[in-house]
Order: sequence, then C-alpha cells, then structure tokens
Amino acid sequence: MADKRFKKAASQVDSQKRHTIDEALGLVLKTATAKFDESVDAAIRLGVDPKQGDQQVRGAIALPHGLGKNVRVVVFAKGPKEAEAKAAGADYVGADDLVTKITEGWLEFDKAIATPDMMATVSKVAKILGPRGLMPNPKVGTVTMNVGEAVSSEKKGKLDYRVDKGGIVHAMIGKKSMGEAKLKDNFMALMGSVLKAKPSSSKGIYLRGITVSSTMGPGVKMDTSQLTQESAD
Repeated sequence: MADKRFKKAASQVDSQKRHTIDEALGLVLKTATAKFDESVDAAIRLGVDPKQGDQQVRGAIALPHGLGKNVRVVVFAKGPKEAEAKAAGADYVGADDLVTKITEGWLEFDKAIATPDMMATVSKVAKILGPRGLMPNPKVGTVTMNVGEAVSSEKKGKLDYRVDKGGIVHAMIGKKSMGEAKLKDNFMALMGSVLKAKPSSSKGIYLRGITVSSTMGPGVKMDTSQLTQESAD
C-alpha cells in the first residue's frame, strides 16, 4: 500500500525540474498523503569539503514557527540551575542520576543541555550521546549557564544543523499540518543561517542543490538561484 501511494505521489513530480520555493513546498504538501502528520525536510547540498576543518558548516536557529512537535529536553545541572531548568519546562533534570538512567538505556529525549561545570559528568555518557547527536555543545548553545533560556529555546523548536560527510545539510523544517506559509518562513530562516555560515575558505558555488520532501513523499528539487536571491533580500 505504501509503495502504491509513493508511486502515485512520485508520478506528480518531475524529478528533473527545479521548482520555485512556493511550487516545491506546494508539491511536497500535495504528495504528503500518509495518514499521520508527516515531517517536511530539506536536504541542502553545499560546495564544501567537510574533511577540511575550516569548511565545516554548522549552526543553530530558532525557527519562526518551531518544528511542530513536542521537544523533550533533559538538563545536566545542580542547585539553583536545576531549579531554573525545571521552571523553564525541562522534562528531566539531574546529574549523576541522569548519567545512570542513560547508561541503563534510557534515551527518551530529543535535546540535552548542560551547565559548563557538569561537562565532566556528561563525559561519562559521551559515547552514548555523541553518535546520536545528543551531546551538549557550546557551539550550538547547549552548554550554558543560561539553562532557562536554553530550555525555552529548545522547547519552541530550535534547529541544530551541520553538514554531513557528503557535504549535505539535512534539516527538518516543520510538519505538514503547519501549512505552506509557515513552512516557507521556517525554510527561509534556515537558508539565511546556512548562507551566513559559508566558510571563507569555500571556493566556487556554495549552494549546489536543494531537495525538499515529506517523510513518505518523493523529493522535490528547488531552484537555488531564486532561493539565493530571496535569502539575500
């Protein structure tokens, strides 16, 4: 059934054509026919060499309309900062007890935040958190003394992104139920951040290609020239 649905959706998309932003997002929503609220994702191919340390592209951005999902946040903190995190809505706050839970296999969270003084404690589960992209990192604001602000930001739908080994940034921009206008706002915010993150050592064409898709739908290619223009405006 899923294969039939995908083939029908794919038949509505010209895999060679590069669409405007509005056309692309409209097609993604039209072909998102699963019975659940599908995520909408962007794959941004960049002209960088991720093997070079000075050509890493990563960042964090609070999307205008969030991600359309409940973000579960844990915080490694003690004392006043523990209370601050709880007041901001953290799903779980702890120290050694949180390390024990994670070591025993508990991973029911989407983001992890830590105060700087807790990083020695967090390092005990680095081999578990790291491969899953859950390790707190000061570069994306998840190692901070401002834990209340960080928790609030993550809960609203802050997006962390980084280029993978293939030179592609994969990022969720929202849910189908958000509608085209909100998805476009989120997408443009992401692109503005990615364009600003261009490494000075990157030569040639930076924005090589963009494909947007829903969880169960076909990829829709986007016209990068138009997007670069709109992001620059």
